[in-house]
Amino acid sequence: MSKVPVANLSPEEAKAELARLAREIARHDALYYQNDAPEISDAEYDALQRRNAAIETAFPDLVRADSPSNRVGAKAAEGFGKITHAVPMLSLGNAFSDADMGDFIDKVRRFLNVEEAAEIAMTAEPKIDGLSISLRYEQGKLVSAVTRGDGHTGEDVTANVRTIAGIPLQVDDEDFPPVMEIRGEIYMSHEDFTALNARQESKGLAPFANPRNAAAGSLRQLDPQVTATRPLRFFAYAWGEVSALPANSQMGVMAAFRRWGFPVNGYLRFCETLAEADDFYREMEQKRASLGYDIDGVVYKVNRLDLQQRLGFVSRAPRWAIARKFPAEQAITTIEAIDIQVGRTGVLTPVARLVPVTVGGVVVANATLHNEDEIARKDIREHDTVVVQRAGDVIPQIVRVLVEKRPKDSKPYEPPQTCPVCGSHAVREVNAKTGKMDAARRCTGGLICPAQITERLKHFVSRGAFDIEGLGGKQIAAFFDDGLIRQPADIFTLQVRDAAALKKLKDREGWGEKSVANLFAAIDDRRKISLDRFIYALGIRHIGETTARLLARNFGSWEALAGACERAADKDSEAWEQLTAIDGIGEVVAASLVEFFDEAHNRKAVAALLEQVSPEPMAAQSLASAIAGKTLVFTGKLERMSRGEAKARAESLGAKVSGSVSARTDLVIAGPGAGSKGKKARELGVKMISEDEWLRLLDQEQG
Repeated sequence: MSKVPVANLSPEEAKAELARLAREIARHDALYYQNDAPEISDAEYDALQRRNAAIETAFPDLVRADSPSNRVGAKAAEGFGKITHAVPMLSLGNAFSDADMGDFIDKVRRFLNVEEAAEIAMTAEPKIDGLSISLRYEQGKLVSAVTRGDGHTGEDVTANVRTIAGIPLQVDDEDFPPVMEIRGEIYMSHEDFTALNARQESKGLAPFANPRNAAAGSLRQLDPQVTATRPLRFFAYAWGEVSALPANSQMGVMAAFRRWGFPVNGYLRFCETLAEADDFYREMEQKRASLGYDIDGVVYKVNRLDLQQRLGFVSRAPRWAIARKFPAEQAITTIEAIDIQVGRTGVLTPVARLVPVTVGGVVVANATLHNEDEIARKDIREHDTVVVQRAGDVIPQIVRVLVEKRPKDSKPYEPPQTCPVCGSHAVREVNAKTGKMDAARRCTGGLICPAQITERLKHFVSRGAFDIEGLGGKQIAAFFDDGLIRQPADIFTLQVRDAAALKKLKDREGWGEKSVANLFAAIDDRRKISLDRFIYALGIRHIGETTARLLARNFGSWEALAGACERAADKDSEAWEQLTAIDGIGEVVAASLVEFFDEAHNRKAVAALLEQVSPEPMAAQSLASAIAGKTLVFTGKLERMSRGEAKARAESLGAKVSGSVSARTDLVIAGPGAGSKGKKARELGVKMISEDEWLRLLDQEQG
C-alpha cells in the first residue's frame, strides 16, 4: 500500500492506486471467504479498506465499478450449488477505539437530526470468529442454508447445516413468520477443536490451524456425513428476508429468536448509553480468553428498528451497526535470521525466521518484514527479541523490537546487493513519476533467474494466461527441476523431445499414457491464443489482465506492440508519445514495457515462443460501428454520463480511448472546460463534437 498521503495524490496516481487496491482486496476477500486461508491480518486488511475509502472520498469521480466499497466477500466456491440472497448479507464498518465509537454515534445523531447530547440505545454482543450463514425457513421448515459468499450469492450448504444439532429443522411456534431468514455464525468451541485435532492426528491427518478453519472446512465437506461428525455450533444474531417481525427492537427480535429455539449469545447486552457500550467492550476484552470460543471484537446495533430503517445502508454496510475490533494478539520471540525470498517479478522480500512461538493458539515461525525501509524504520536486526502479532490465521508481523534485550555485538541489517538465487544485481528503481525510490529491491536477472523463471512459468500457464489444463504450478516446478521446461517455448516442444527421450514422460511417477496424451492435447490446444492473454502470460511488470487487454485492443497485433515498444526506447519519439497517451497506460507502464523489450534475453525467449504459438490479432469489437478502430479523446466536464461510462461505451463499439490529443486522434468529445486538449484539437484539425452529439452518435450506433 502506498505511503503517499491521499492529499498529495494526483488524479492519475489515485486512479492507479484504486485499481491496485481493488485487485488486492478482491484477492484477500477470496482467500478469506472462499478458501479460508487469509494471508494478512484483520488490521492489515482494514488498513487497505480505509485507504481505499479515503481515496474514494477525495476523488469521488474515480470510484470504480469493482470498488471494494460496493461488494462484500468473494464469489461462491465451485462444488456447491449457488443461491442468491433475497436480502444481501452485508458486512460491518469497523471501530478500533473509544473515539471511533464516539464518531459512530455522532454520525447516527447527525443523520437522525437529534440533539448532540441525545443517547442512542444499542445492543452489544461478542463478534464470533466463525463462518456466516443464512437459514431460510418457510412455514416453519428449514428449506435452505446459504453461506455469505460475495454478499449477494452464496454456497448452498443446506444438507450439511441440517447435521448441526443446535439449528432447528422445524419451528412450530404460532408467531413464527411464514418466511423467516435467521442469520448467524457457525463456529467451533476450543474444547471441541482440541478433540477434533487429536482425532485428526491419530488418523495420520494434518491438524487444523485454528477453530475458524476447522468450522469452515467442516461445513464445506461435500459429504454431509463427514460434517455430521464435526462438533459445529451456531449463534443467531440477525435476519434477512422476513414476512413479519415479532418485535420493534433488536433486543425484542433476539428474545424471540431465543424463544423459538435458536441459540443466542448469553452475553447479548442492552446498552442505554455510549459509556455502557464502552464498558461492555472492556468486559469482553478481559473475558475473551475464558469464553471457550474465539471472538475478535464486539458488535453494536442501534436497538430501535424504526431508527435502523431510517438510517439504512451506505455502500457495503449498515449505518446502524458497527464492529469494534480487538487489538491483534501478540507474543515475544527471537529472530534467528533474516531470509530473502525472490518472487515472480524479481522482488526481494525479507522474512524474519523466528524461534517458533504460539500466538493466538497457532505456532508461527516466520514474520514478513515487507521491505528494507520497514526494517530500517523499526531497526530490526538478526537475533533481536521482538513482539510479534497476528489476527487470524496469517503470516504474523513484527510490532516492535525490545531494544533492551539486544545483543551487544548486534549490527544493523544490510540489504543484499545481489540476488541470493542467481547472483544478478539487486537494485531499487527510481519511480519516474514521483522521483522517489521504490520500496522494493528487485533482481535484474529476469528470465535467467531460477526463482523468477519458475514463478514466471507458473504464471505463464495460469488461468488468466495460457491456462493449460493438467499443467499447474506443481507440474511446472517438477518439470523445471528435472530440466524438461526452462522457458515458455519448452512447453510446446515437450512432446517432440519426449518422443526422442529414453525415459518417457508416461513412465514418471504420477503419470501414465492417458494423462500424458491429455497433457499434449491441452498444450496443442493453446498454440493459438488471444493477443491479450499472450501479453499477460509474459509476466511483464505492471501488466495485469486489464492492461493486457488495453494494449491488445490498441495495437491489434503482437508485431505492432513489439515494434512500438522498441521504438519507444527513445522518449522523444512519436512511439513513446503514442504509448503514454493510451488512457490507462501512463509513463510507469510504458517504461516497464520498454524495459522488457530492451532486454536481449526477453526478446530471445519471446522469439522462441513465437515459433511455437500464434497470438491472434484482436479484431475491432463491433465491425459495424462507425467508430470501430478510431482513437477518441474525452475532455472537459461530461454532464450526462461519467467519464468512466463514456469510455466503456466507446470501447464497447471498438474504439480506442486516449488520454491526450495527437495527430493520430480521430475524434474529440468536448464538454465544458475543454481547455488545452480542445485547443490542440483545433490546431491539428481534429474533429470535435459536443456531449449531446456524442450521445446522438451512440443512439445511432445502438439503434
